[in-house]
Formats: sequence, structure tokens, C-alpha cells
Amino acid sequence: MHIHRVALATAALFAAPSMATPQSRAPLKSQFWAFAAPWDARSDTSIRAHATELSAVVTGWIGLDSVSGRPLLPSPYADTAVPRGARVNRMAIVTSWHGQRFHPASIRTLARNARELSATAGSIARYARAMAYTGLVLDFEDLEPTDLDGQLRVVKAIADSARQLGVRTIAIAVPATDTAAYPGRRLLAFADAIIPMLYDQHWAGGEPGPISSPDWVRTALALRIAEVGPRRIIAGLPTYGYAWRKGRPTETVGFHEAQQQSASASVPLRRDVATGTLHAVRGDWDLWVTDAVLLRSIVRQSEFAGIRRFALWRLGLEDPAIWRTVVR
Repeated sequence: MHIHRVALATAALFAAPSMATPQSRAPLKSQFWAFAAPWDARSDTSIRAHATELSAVVTGWIGLDSVSGRPLLPSPYADTAVPRGARVNRMAIVTSWHGQRFHPASIRTLARNARELSATAGSIARYARAMAYTGLVLDFEDLEPTDLDGQLRVVKAIADSARQLGVRTIAIAVPATDTAAYPGRRLLAFADAIIPMLYDQHWAGGEPGPISSPDWVRTALALRIAEVGPRRIIAGLPTYGYAWRKGRPTETVGFHEAQQQSASASVPLRRDVATGTLHAVRGDWDLWVTDAVLLRSIVRQSEFAGIRRFALWRLGLEDPAIWRTVVR
């Protein structure tokens, strides 16, 4: 029954209008955010070249300690990609990622201790003000439905403290289809927008396949639109790919790396007909990567569904053509 409802929502949201006329209202211009990877010099290079073409750049990194949940400040990653005085909306991510994985225990710890939560929220807000961030993106992954009340307490505390010190925008990154642990309507009681992460359809620890096929994105996005409507959704889209090799860790690859690996293996990158994704395979090596053509297709279908804001994860890995054909 749930699958049937999603299918109906998808069909309704993405069905083409039967009568388009020249008098139809022109579509609003879409906005693009992008995330930096402060540990990657390629990311800084891309930000310096393109920050003014974006509505916001998430350049700051505020990690939460895996045991106490306290913010690790000052950040171990210097935020120097965009000069303070530049006319760019600089934002920061607040994340429970630490080491090599997410630590949901840090959110659970904060939710249980009101004093620590208040101190943590205050520290994040003061740091955001000192760094002149205009917004925060909260990224608390791997939580369970039973964590919802605690998650909401943490989100509310951080959002309230940040707004009191002048931070204008609070967004929450959410898994694309997990509406049980990350219900959009409940989270939007305290945040301005949700960012469904419309990527990792096939992930580093799983079987090879497309990162974000248009059909999968369409279905996931329809679920979130049916939940909260399009206006408070920022569609999170990938700029990267994965290279799977049997017996070795999966490698995250950018567009240029994918081209180089394909050339080295003497296997051309070809567009998979079913998913629109560039793909190359040889023996135990299997590569899938996002390019500008695929991103443009996904953006257009999402715009047709009413989405006008997009967030790219992450800069430094993108196909350079996106700056001509996607971020326009």
C-alpha cells in the first residue's frame, strides 16, 4: 500500500501538463548551494572560482565529539576558501560525523542532558556569529525512529541559539526516503528547510550501481514532496562517483578521476541507458560517476515538480560543465 501511494504521488507530481501555453507563467530561477570538503584542496579551488555563482556555500565544519556531543571548536578545518568580506552566503555544517563514521550516540547524549545541550548550542551559535555564517546545515545521520524526540530537542536547541545570534537559515540533511527517523514535517517545526540526500542509491559499502538514477530520485523526491510540499525542500544532489574493486575499499572519485581511470583501463565511459549514468567496467573494476548531463536531467525533472533549490555534494569533484549547463 505504501509503495502504491508513492507511485501515485510520483505520477501526479511529474506528469506533464496537457496544455502548455505561451501565457503560462515563466518558471522561477533555481538557486544552488554547494558543500565544501575542507580537507580537500580541490574543493577550495572550486569554491574560489565559483562561489559567486552560488546562493550559498557551506564551507564551515563543526563536528560533534563522538562521546560527549560537544562541538569540536575551533574547527580542525580552517575555513579560508572565501574571504570574510566577500558577498557570498557562507554557511557551516554541524555534523555527528567523526573519524570514519557517524556517531548517533553524540545526539542521544545531548538529548539526555539539558545543561550540556544548552552549552553545546550556545557554543555553536557563538562560533557561527564569530565566523559570520549566515546559516547552518545539521547533519545527524544513522538515527533510529526511537531517537526522534531526542533529535527534535537537539535541533530546536541549536536552531534557537543560532537564530538569537543572527543566523538566518537552519536546514537539516535527511536520508532520502527515511521518513520514520527523519519525518520532514516534525523537523520543519524548528528548521527552515530539509535537504533530502538524493544520492548513494548505491553506496561505498554496497554493490556497484548508479549514485542517483533519475527514476530513483523522482520516487524519493515525490515521497518528500508529498510529505511537506516543494517550497521547503532543498534537493541534495551528487557531483561524484564510486569505483568498486573486489577485495578493496570502494573509492570516491571525481569526474576527472573517473576519466583518468577509464583511460588507464582502456575502457570508455559510456552512458548507461537505463539510468543515464556514466559507467565503465572491466573485470573486477566497476565505476559509476555523475556528470553534467545527468545532473541537468535530474534538476529539470525536479524543477518540474516544484523544487527551486538544490545543494551539491561536493565541490572539487564536479564535471566542470555543470557551471555552464546546470548552475545557470
